[in-house]
Formats: sequence, structure tokens, C-alpha cells
Amino acid sequence: MLKKIIAVTPFVTCTSLMLEAQIVSGKNELGINIGTFVYQGDLAPSSLGSFKTLKPQLGLYYNRILNPYFSVRVNFATGSLKGDESKYSYKPYRQKRNFNFDASVKELSVMMVWSAYGDNSQQGFVRFSPYVFGGIGYSFLNINRDWSNLEMTSLHPGSSILSGLAADTVRSLPKGIPVLPLGIGVKYAISPRISLTAETDYRYAFTDYLDGFSYSANPDRKDSYYSVSIGLRYNFGRNKMKCPPVRR
Repeated sequence: MLKKIIAVTPFVTCTSLMLEAQIVSGKNELGINIGTFVYQGDLAPSSLGSFKTLKPQLGLYYNRILNPYFSVRVNFATGSLKGDESKYSYKPYRQKRNFNFDASVKELSVMMVWSAYGDNSQQGFVRFSPYVFGGIGYSFLNINRDWSNLEMTSLHPGSSILSGLAADTVRSLPKGIPVLPLGIGVKYAISPRISLTAETDYRYAFTDYLDGFSYSANPDRKDSYYSVSIGLRYNFGRNKMKCPPVRR
């Protein structure tokens, strides 16, 4: 009986250690997000953005864990922005101006991520964890603006819209702009390797021509955009525990 107990004990101990080893996380993570870009600018109905012209957005990123609280994230996002004043009727001048635009966006960024609960530990995982992130990036743009629906007959010759449009049309549109992304997110761990995420991040853009218009709209306010997304994150953890052979 004693021999059987001695033979079984290493197996039970090893099984327990292997179960514990399965929750050891690695330092490298890959993630994917799907969501939408929200345009904020001269053609948006409010400071919150234009919600009737939402376009899909896809994001991919690599996350390198530095310590339990901090990691560095390299992010790629692609999607579209759109604004159309004909979608909003509560301000009559927008119906007369009738500007619209669309722009494709391809964005690269590098960000620092702070996990509030210090859940980057390699000794287990936290189910629910909020985090914040921020950094610097660059957005490659292809902007198409349209003022063909402008009601010329409703404007007087000295209109600021007409004089502003004359100034805007001689300006070349940016092919790319630096951006400062800043966001918050929450992670829910399904397993030690797979987590669900939800994020929103705002981009400050250094231009008033994201929508193709400035002087004919509101030259005193810069354009910007943000994203809202959900996603999956995969941690490349691995089992490092090896059990010795059981001898009888």
C-alpha cells in the first residue's frame, strides 16, 4: 500500500503543478479590434461627432509586456471617415451649405499602456481589468471633398462661405497627418491566453482639413476623430513545467 502511495504522489503533484503552469502568461500579445471611426469636425452636428455617417474600422496590434503595470503597444488601424451636412436638418444653414466628404484612413501608432490592476503578472491572470493608453502616431489619408450641392442662390455675394470656399479650394489636402491617440479600455480574461476587450480612443489631429474644409466652415476649430471598438487579445504564454518520469 505504501509503495502505491509513493508511486501516485509524484503524479498528483505533477498534475497540480501543470495546472498551475497553464496559467503562466508570456510577455508577447497580439490583438484585433473591430469597430467604427467617429468623425469630429466642421461638418459634424455636435462636438460628439457625426453618428449618421459612421464607417467600419479594423485594428491590429502587438503588445509587449514590460512589467505588471506597463506595456508597449504597436498599433495599426484602418477605416474611413465621412461627414455629410444633408443628414442633419436642425440647422438650416447646413442644408444650404450641403458640404460632404469622405476619407480613407490608415494609421500607425506606438503607445504606452498602463494596467490599473497590475494584471500583467506572469503568475496568473485577473478576470476584469481596466487600462489606459496614449502615444503618438501618423495617419495616411485619402480625402475627397464635395461642395457641388451648395445652394448658390441663397447666398449673398459677400458671404463668408463663398470667400472661404475660394480659399479652401486652392489649398492642397493633406496626404498624412501626425496624431496623438489617447484612450481607455477594459479587458475581460476568458482564459490565461484569450481576453475580450472594449476600447475607445480619441485622436488629436494637427489639421483643420481632415474634412477638406476650413475657411468656408469653422477655421477656429481643428478637426479630429475617435474610435469605439471591441476585440480579442491573445497572450503567447506557455507551460514551462516538466514532470520527471514516475518510477516504481
